[in-house]
Amino acid sequence: MRATPTAARRFFVLAAAVVVLTVLAAVGAGPSSADPVNGSDANGTYLALGDSVAFGYVPPEAVPAPNYLDAHSFVGYPEFLAQQLDERVSNASCPGETAESMLVAGAQSNGCENSLGSPDGYATLFPLHVQYQGTQMEYALHYLAAHKHTRLITIDIGANDVFLCQETTVDHCTSGAELIGVATEIAGNLATIIHQLRDAAGYSGPIVALTYYSLSYSDPAQVAGTLFLDSVIASAAIANGGIVADGFAAFQGPSLAFGGDPCAAGLLIGLPDGTCNIHPSPAGQKLLAGAIATAIGP
Repeated sequence: MRATPTAARRFFVLAAAVVVLTVLAAVGAGPSSADPVNGSDANGTYLALGDSVAFGYVPPEAVPAPNYLDAHSFVGYPEFLAQQLDERVSNASCPGETAESMLVAGAQSNGCENSLGSPDGYATLFPLHVQYQGTQMEYALHYLAAHKHTRLITIDIGANDVFLCQETTVDHCTSGAELIGVATEIAGNLATIIHQLRDAAGYSGPIVALTYYSLSYSDPAQVAGTLFLDSVIASAAIANGGIVADGFAAFQGPSLAFGGDPCAAGLLIGLPDGTCNIHPSPAGQKLLAGAIATAIGP
């Protein structure tokens, strides 16, 4: 999901019904050069990939204000899951990452290495949890080459692709053609990501794709939009040998106890004006970690 220090984006709302797609496996290009893995991440056994949800992004309006110069002050579901599993985590996520920018250097992201109308993004302005040059996928391949004992990979990706579609199309990504276009792009790129982790890196352990939660479980349009994206992610993951963790269901039960509102349930980051940002609170992050733990089993 997109997140920058200067603005927080709403979660996408698609008024269309869920589109049923046949997801075809896609094989991407091989890895290019990237800096080797060094430092405190050299003994990790859990690799986390994704966007601002995995990063643990906190918006600038939050109280207390976040320190963007200290990456360790941001805690996402990978850190909670690593603690639960007693594993060391290398969290390579980047706020604003898209499925395409994860694979292709210089591709338009939604605030990771660049932003619409700007060459700068979070990664060019502030430190990530782990430092690397090149794409997130390049880092992942080098990491796995250096850590043959890695036992888990998680990924959340796709929301920023939809955000970009909304911001760059005349119909704001609401027509059937636009929906199918962005869905096909997400599915193809996620398939390529999984294939590269398997084939190029030789990783044979579980790859868990986390689906997104809804910002409102009482709003049919919001629910339909979230389920649309989640269906694309789940189909691509399963078709390519991945596992799906149900982030949508993780927030649903607690939210329904508060009229379908995850903000009122304390699962989103609260703001001084009484509203919530789109990103998970620590309580929400723990629920997402739990959904992944449930998906992988004992």
